[in-house]
Amino acid sequence: MSYFVTGATGFIGRFLIGNLLKRKGTIHVLVRPDSQKKFDAIAKKMGWDLKRIVVVPGDMTAAKCGVSAAQVRALKGKVRHFFHLAAIYDMEASAESQHAANVDGTQHALDLAAAIEAGCFHHTSSIAAAGLYPGIFREDMFDEAEGLKDPYLRTKHDSEGLVREETRIKWRIYRPGMVVGHSQTGEMDKIDGPYYFFTLIKKLRQMLPPWMPTLGIEGGRINIVPVDYVVDAMDHIAHKPKLDGHTFHLTDPEPLRVGEVLNVFCRAGHAPEMTMRLDARMFAFVPSGLRSAITNLPPVKRFTGMLLKDFKIPKSVMKFITYPTRFDSREAERALKGSGITVPPLESYAWRLWDYWERHLDPDLFVDRTLKGKVRNKVVVITGGSSGIGLSTAQRVAEAGAVTVIVARGKEELFKARDEMKAKGGKVFAYTADLADMADCDRLVQTILKEHGHVDVLINNAGRSIRRSIELSYDRFHDFERTMQLNYFGSLRLIMGFMPAMIHRRKGHIINISSIGVLANSPRFSAYVASKAALDAFSRCAQGELSGKGISFTTINMPLVKTPMIAPTKMYESVPTLTPDEAADLLVKAIIEKPSRIATRLGIFSALLNAVAPKAYEVIMSTAFELFPDSAAAKGDKKGLKEEHTSSEQMAFAALMRGVHW
Repeated sequence: MSYFVTGATGFIGRFLIGNLLKRKGTIHVLVRPDSQKKFDAIAKKMGWDLKRIVVVPGDMTAAKCGVSAAQVRALKGKVRHFFHLAAIYDMEASAESQHAANVDGTQHALDLAAAIEAGCFHHTSSIAAAGLYPGIFREDMFDEAEGLKDPYLRTKHDSEGLVREETRIKWRIYRPGMVVGHSQTGEMDKIDGPYYFFTLIKKLRQMLPPWMPTLGIEGGRINIVPVDYVVDAMDHIAHKPKLDGHTFHLTDPEPLRVGEVLNVFCRAGHAPEMTMRLDARMFAFVPSGLRSAITNLPPVKRFTGMLLKDFKIPKSVMKFITYPTRFDSREAERALKGSGITVPPLESYAWRLWDYWERHLDPDLFVDRTLKGKVRNKVVVITGGSSGIGLSTAQRVAEAGAVTVIVARGKEELFKARDEMKAKGGKVFAYTADLADMADCDRLVQTILKEHGHVDVLINNAGRSIRRSIELSYDRFHDFERTMQLNYFGSLRLIMGFMPAMIHRRKGHIINISSIGVLANSPRFSAYVASKAALDAFSRCAQGELSGKGISFTTINMPLVKTPMIAPTKMYESVPTLTPDEAADLLVKAIIEKPSRIATRLGIFSALLNAVAPKAYEVIMSTAFELFPDSAAAKGDKKGLKEEHTSSEQMAFAALMRGVHW
């Protein structure tokens, strides 16, 4: 017995070859010359016996699949089973390429099979041949297909039509459901079908605890089958007599709804389940014209597009959320009776699919997450770069190959930091500037743009903090003015100065070092928190205006860091703080991932608690205010500086509220 297989290097094909090798006979496989290395790699990985496999050079886009006349003569009358699997299984591919591969390729395969007088032509079609038929689609149905506007659905339908019209050779047609990975190993070759929603599920897992209920959709029933079931069924049915001219649905007789499928994978990925699911049909009362008008509004289209892009879901997939077709598979069930070949429940192997995806296919695995990959040869400006958080960050980006520009007021400390980094091979430049002086800010911007052309990343790190109660600030209005001048106006002046060039280049990243105090509303920090809150608010507004122009904003609500800025408050020597290196880790994360906000869980929880129970949160803050008095420095009591100490109650409270300024 001899076989001929097209698409042997495809996902279904490689497993079918493995099954055929368990039988007797030679297997001829069509391989394009430029796919020979791919074939060799797959053969090695799958452990094929190459003594029984004959590679036939060819091309599906050519007449008779590009097989030479001599090869046709050699194969004539020797092939009993011709398996045609070569096709494009990609709804995102162009209509032209799909037609060439799926329709023209099938005609070329039929012509080749007829030329070599193959015993039976086994065509791998798809349930896509039914289009979007509203109801139960039987195996003997074909012309009844509806909703074939999509190129993928159309070409799968038309290619099957060519086989049905074939009179030169016998044929059998197989319509698999949505094929996913192997039920025993989870192996899959690409992201398709339900895999498109795995990124969304992973993001839910990262944001929410697994016990939290979320809102989802019910959707239609989608038919999912593992690749091992498909090839086992095809192999068995192909070798069973008296089934020529029949079509077989290789589908799940009890398909799950979209919402149920997503929840199965939520459980597999330890993500919160979508326990509250909306049925899309509930919106059917809205006239289709009105629905179309709303969905085509520019703001709606842009918002939807950004969400789909973020979750890596192709827009074409969304039409299948309300998939209307069910499949009768009685012919396949009769042919498989007694074989033990059945569709395993998705729940029994979903965890294998998820595990394989997370280890091998997750798009995040292929993103360059190294600092070097993000900043090499990029211009990174860091204010307050001569010490503390700024210096630690500058050292990291300089080591990663960035053109590192550090800014500070003091020359001696600034130039010393520059020289040390340059001695280690860094491309480091230092500029002195008083960022509380708007004219000096403008001078700095002009100098940097003149000497470096543009800025890729601006890190607004320089700042001033004042810890003093409002009662001690009645005659110190300048505290509010100077914190606002440096923390808000100085940062804003730099942003506005560098922004035109960023917009022109359609890329740029602004990172603002804010404070956990903005989320926690820390008492005694009204001047400092107000200035940082102003910068946070500006960034939120700017994101909406500039994200579409390639500009990213990241706000870091930094917890308490042990830097010279907090030195006057002796109490901080005894409470938990981050080191500058730990703070720099957050900045590295910001540069690599470009999130809108980086904050500790305590900071986010504080903001949430204040939003839902403001009076209760007020009690907590009032307690903290009484527990942590004004420092001797805030009172101007120089003698008291030596007598300050931290009580056990203060240390316990600070440990509980780690990182919050008190």
